[in-house]
Amino acid sequence: MTRLTVNNQPVEYRLDPATPLLWALRDASNLTGTKYGCGTGECGACTVDVDGRAVRACQAPIGTVEGTYVTTIEGLSHERNHPLQLAFIAANVPQCGFCIPGMIMAAAVLLKKDADPDEAAIRAGIDNLCRCGVYPRLIEAIQRAGRALRGEETITAGARPGIDAADAARVVPALVPHRD
Repeated sequence: MTRLTVNNQPVEYRLDPATPLLWALRDASNLTGTKYGCGTGECGACTVDVDGRAVRACQAPIGTVEGTYVTTIEGLSHERNHPLQLAFIAANVPQCGFCIPGMIMAAAVLLKKDADPDEAAIRAGIDNLCRCGVYPRLIEAIQRAGRALRGEETITAGARPGIDAADAARVVPALVPHRD
């Protein structure tokens, strides 16, 4: 049995200690925001925060993270209003969205270590792969989130999940309800 804390909740996994953290999170804990991408640790879609380190969950057997604190995209903000999430949306970073949870988690770890990263620090700290090519917007979004975390800027929230399209159009002017 492997014990750790996931999103501030104590968890005991009755899985082989060699089981990758990715599968423990996705299959045993139903935390599907952490994505399976390459399975080799190259793409970063599975990145989670383990005790303040950006860890590729596909490469971390649960036995090696016993006793740690793990934060997934679901644990970053239950209301989906973490400055990184808001900054990514405001900068139109998400395209297909597959790599975004891993990028946000890598960025969260980066901002914990450096609240005001320059472009070079972001490029060095975020080595996640994105087939949609969001990198130019990614840099500005991370810097904007840093400003928000430092209290220098406010990022307004967009429409919440499940909101009616007409209501969303009032909250987010770029959204126009489709009329048949």
